[in-house]
Amino acid sequence: MSQESGIPTFRDAQEGLWARFSPQELATEAGFRANPRRVWSWYAWRRRRIESCSPHAGHVALVELEALVPELTVVTQNIDGLHHAAGSREVIELHGSIRRLKCLDRGHPFNGEPPPAAEEEEADPPPCPTCGSPLRPDVVWFGEMLPQDA
Repeated sequence: MSQESGIPTFRDAQEGLWARFSPQELATEAGFRANPRRVWSWYAWRRRRIESCSPHAGHVALVELEALVPELTVVTQNIDGLHHAAGSREVIELHGSIRRLKCLDRGHPFNGEPPPAAEEEEADPPPCPTCGSPLRPDVVWFGEMLPQDA
């Protein structure tokens, strides 16, 4: 559903993100530990790109369906948060959300927006306020298990 909102997919052969970027370098813990600034900057670029996108008619249709079927839960692999932005109440984000952060070493959730300086090009990831470990996007990287609450 992300593509219809203008968000590039990961696996499209010509236009997908993994056709242009290395998932091993940008979507693994090892890649983050090897070059945290590069990985953080890439996700900051993606967050900026997603912020300019809006839910489309498909997202709205699910919200309308939820009004008819209150026990409806949306299950998505998308990390863009557009189901929430459209108004869906019950959303399970299997692969996490690029809009949330957690610390690298202990998984402490970070509640709030990244500091503005951390969203600039070539910025270092900010530290976790609880333990000092670098913050990372709260998304499932290659080699990681799905969250327990998914």
